[in-house]
Amino acid sequence: MTQRQAKLLATIIEQYAEVAAPVGSLLLAKLFDVSSATIRNEMAELERLGFIKQPHTSAGRIPTDKGYRFYVNNLTESNNGQMLGDTRNTKAIATRVADSGSTAQAIKSAVDSLVQLTHNLGLATIGNQLYVAGYSNLFGQPEFLDPEHSREVARLLDNLEPWLREAEPNEALNVYIGSENPIGRSAGVSLIISKYRSPLSDNSYIGVLGPTRQSYRSVMGLVEQTGRTLEEIL
Repeated sequence: MTQRQAKLLATIIEQYAEVAAPVGSLLLAKLFDVSSATIRNEMAELERLGFIKQPHTSAGRIPTDKGYRFYVNNLTESNNGQMLGDTRNTKAIATRVADSGSTAQAIKSAVDSLVQLTHNLGLATIGNQLYVAGYSNLFGQPEFLDPEHSREVARLLDNLEPWLREAEPNEALNVYIGSENPIGRSAGVSLIISKYRSPLSDNSYIGVLGPTRQSYRSVMGLVEQTGRTLEEIL
């Protein structure tokens, strides 16, 4: 993939996250200050390589799971494996966590903060239990208005706790995109989760579950920094 194609893919992903609609060549031509024909040629190559797809005739393009994976890997590599969250938001989370009365309440406060900031479903392990919040955020996303799609997501949520035990995320930040999830492969969701140590367990997790269409740069940064904040405060 050329440098321009990589930038084009990143722009498609970021625009799609913002507007929840396929991204067309006219908008991209303006953003890149090149002709629509040039953009169409580049998009055709990205589609041939499997990084984007056309959901229906005469539509723009949307990312595939492969495209998201390439994008996420690039984000991680360009930040030397460490994502940086928005300073104001991470400070707000740290203050909220520090003011909590107990370890369990601190973890719940962190999850609730992630729900508010990312508009995703938030989750964390509290000892041997799983705390989940923000169901309305997840099912309120346009991707999940289709009943069959919603059932796929619900099936994934029903099996989320045993899957987390099986997956055992072992990095400070773990991203499972769409079909990479061992369960709910067709649910069209991504799990962004951080491992951290707490008084309750050395293998504690906190993160968010949302549609594959989301702002990975900011969400990844928030999740990783929240995990670090919990580890430092607890």
